[in-house]
Amino acid sequence: MSAVPVESPDSTFALDVRAGLTRPGQKELPSVYLYDALGSALFEAITLLPEYGLTRADERILRRHAGTIVERLPMPLAVTELGSGSGRKTRWLLEALARGGPVTYYPIDISAAALARCKFELAEIGSIGVVGLEQPYLEGLAEVVARRAGSEGLLVLFLGSTVGNFEPAAGEDFLRAIRGSLSPGDGLLLGTDLVKLPARLIAAYDDPTGVTAAFNLNLLARINRELGGNFALRQFAHEARYDERHRRIEMHLVAARRQTVSIPGAGITVSFEKGESIWTEACHKFQLEELEGMAERTGFRSLAQWVDPQWPFAESLWIAE
Repeated sequence: MSAVPVESPDSTFALDVRAGLTRPGQKELPSVYLYDALGSALFEAITLLPEYGLTRADERILRRHAGTIVERLPMPLAVTELGSGSGRKTRWLLEALARGGPVTYYPIDISAAALARCKFELAEIGSIGVVGLEQPYLEGLAEVVARRAGSEGLLVLFLGSTVGNFEPAAGEDFLRAIRGSLSPGDGLLLGTDLVKLPARLIAAYDDPTGVTAAFNLNLLARINRELGGNFALRQFAHEARYDERHRRIEMHLVAARRQTVSIPGAGITVSFEKGESIWTEACHKFQLEELEGMAERTGFRSLAQWVDPQWPFAESLWIAE
């Protein structure tokens, strides 16, 4: 049996793991690393769970209002999506756009498996050319901008309330960075999950079947696979918490006992006390009335907004000023 290759301690993943697990106070790992091939597949499964209404709300809005959204946009138009996943919910918009002529769709995702599923999912739609970009969001967006034709408008899709994974100030900085890549008149369709009862949110991020727990624990398994770590996954438990003051759900991995973990690929050994946690994701929830101000502060004008009544969720169409 051959040895498992271990990433260099200087790889971005290794550096981020080292920084997050050795920081004073609360240990953290960036949520972007939840989405390797297995993590992306587990997240797709989460979106099908009855407790997790966010993705279905996103899809309902796009299915019901795709024609109206498209009517508000200038043609010709290229479309790019930040964190496309399988592209399942995007097909409603693309089908509406394709009725007006050929459209190029650029899904951007760090998961090659997700991009492959996306291309397969959308292959049957006529007049849509799919060009997947396996890159971080802003690098991929820069490439899309470089490829656009001179007279072509651009619609950026940032769906699923991914913006809620940022701290609020960092989220607005990210939206400004998107605006910096766009030309006046380009569009951003932004999905935002809205505030709802804490019990409903906790159930969505800690389902009784354990799929979300497997998704979260896979991050430790990834460290074991890629950095040679020796995390004992059964000694950590998934926990979802709601911070009402900051209006956010937090996902944590909590140590079941005092233990020490070695991660050769990151060049560290880390000690955990019983009950100590690793914070892996934050999911901020928004008030509907704050979204127009967010648009103005980040260089956009809010053109239209649609809200799902079953699972309070907003889809906002912003135009670059």
